[in-house]
Amino acid sequence: MAGPNSHDDADAPNPWQRLDDLYAVRPPWEIGHPQPVFLDLARSGAIRGRVLDVGCGTGEHVLMCADLGLEATGVDLAATALAAARDKAQRRGAAVRFLHHDARRLTELGEQFDTVLDSGLFHLLDPEDRAAFTGGLRDVLRPGGRYFMLCFSDRQPRTGAIGPHRLTRDDITAAFADSLRIDSIEPATIEITLDPAGIRAWRVAMTRE
Repeated sequence: MAGPNSHDDADAPNPWQRLDDLYAVRPPWEIGHPQPVFLDLARSGAIRGRVLDVGCGTGEHVLMCADLGLEATGVDLAATALAAARDKAQRRGAAVRFLHHDARRLTELGEQFDTVLDSGLFHLLDPEDRAAFTGGLRDVLRPGGRYFMLCFSDRQPRTGAIGPHRLTRDDITAAFADSLRIDSIEPATIEITLDPAGIRAWRVAMTRE
C-alpha cells in the first residue's frame, strides 16, 4: 500500500510527508511476504514479462517477481518505504528497480509493461484522481497486458479511522470503463498483521485490449 486517501494539504510544507510517517513503525499491511492473492497469481503463471508494481511499499511483490526471473519495477511516493525496499533488494541480491514516482502520472515513466500489480493503491485514490491513474495505466500497459488489483471491498466494515475507500463492484466498473477490459472481480482477503481474519477485499483482473 502507498498511503492515505485524502487531498493534498495546502498548508503542509510537504503534503507527502504523511506517506513517510506511515512507515515510521511497521504498518499493518507490511506482512513480511507477498499477499497470498499475488503469490497465487505468480504460481499460476499469470504474472509475466516486464512488471510494474504501483504503490510498491517496501517491495515484497517486486522481489517476488524478481524471484520468478522477471524484470520488475516498483513505484511509490513514500521515500522511507522505498529505502527499505532497496535495502531488501540489496540484501537478497535482487536486480530490481524502485522509483520515487506518483502513480497518478504513470505516462511520464515513458515505458510499457506486460503486467501491472496494485496491492492497495487504487482504493486510496479520491474519485477525482482515478481518471488520471486509469489513463496512465492504459498508457503503460502493452496491448494484451494485464492489471491485477487488490482493494478494500464495500463488505469491509468501517471503523473510526477514515482509511481507504470501500469500493463496490460498480465503483470499479465505472472507474475503468474507458481504459481496460474487466475480466473478473472476485471476493478476496488482504492479509494484515493486526487481524488474522484480514480485510475483506476485491481481487480484480483486467486486460488492455
